[in-house]
This record gives sequence, C-alpha cells and structure tokens, in this order.
Amino acid sequence: MTDLVLEPTSTAQWQALVAEAAQRCDCRLDEDLESYLVFLLMRFIKRPDLAGRRMAMEYLHSLRVTGQLQLDQLRDVGDQCLLFSGFYPRLAERRLVRVAYFVDLGRSAYGLAAERIRHAGSDLYAALASGFVGLMDVLQAMRALPGEPALDALAAMELWQDTGSRAARRQLERLTGATPLPPDRGRH
Repeated sequence: MTDLVLEPTSTAQWQALVAEAAQRCDCRLDEDLESYLVFLLMRFIKRPDLAGRRMAMEYLHSLRVTGQLQLDQLRDVGDQCLLFSGFYPRLAERRLVRVAYFVDLGRSAYGLAAERIRHAGSDLYAALASGFVGLMDVLQAMRALPGEPALDALAAMELWQDTGSRAARRQLERLTGATPLPPDRGRH
C-alpha cells in the first residue's frame, strides 16, 4: 500500500483495503467471505479488549451453552482467532504457542457453528472454516509494512508447514531464497 486513497465511507475503505490485500497475497475471496471480513474489521475497531482474551476457555465455555448464545460465542472465538492469526501473529509467540493454535481453534469454532445451526447461515460458517487460512493471509498482507514481513523466517516456515499458508510459503521463499518442501501434514 503505497498511496493512501480515501473512500467515501468506512465500509468502502475497509472493502478497498481487503481487496488490495487479497490481490497482493493472490487470494481470491468470494463476495460472502470478503463482506464478512470487512464487517469483522469494522466490529474489531470497537473492541480494544480482544488482546486479553483466552480463546480456548471461551471455546470450552461455548460448549456448555446452547442455541443462539452458543452460536454467538463460537462466532466470537472464530473471529478473534482470525484476527490474532492475521493481525497479531507474534502474539502467539508471546503466549508460547504457534500461530497454528489460533488457526486450528478458529477453524474448529467456525466448523462447529456450521454444524450447530440449521439454516442458510451454516454455509457461511463452513466457508469461514475452510477459507480460514486464506482470510488469515489477507489480514497478514494488510498488516505487513513495506519492507517488513509480518513473520520472521521461522514463524513463516511453521505456518507453512502447519497450515499450508501460501502467503507464508511465498514469504519464506523471499526471506531465504529457497523453495520450501511441501508440508507433511494430514490436515488437508
């Protein structure tokens, strides 16, 4: 992002930033995922308390409730994990976990939300679960400053091996000048 272009509304501004970041990391988001990410970012601005949250505890708490409350809590856990893995990947290091911890927990929360609801919204949550890594890549592209990668080489390698993140793989190639071997994982 070299030039600052102001859009007429905050929604349009976020949409432009998401579209530009998706293009930079070569991630194609469908309209539903792009819209979800835009509105998630708009909600995030109003939630400075997220950094102190413990997602695993909130996820476990969501399993003890039912109905709309459970869906809301699962969505919140998925959203927070998406934001942490995308905007604050170094927070994982400070918490002594890998970024994949947030990815796995967020995917699980969205996936469980998709299973628990019985209406059209389940498709969106299923798409969020399956597209989690691509959404994370877009957020990391938004966060990255020119000349300063979002992840160091070790974190990029771990993220590539743990999640298959294409953006982490490209970053690793830029940082090391080498092509990493495909990850050996049974997740996908």
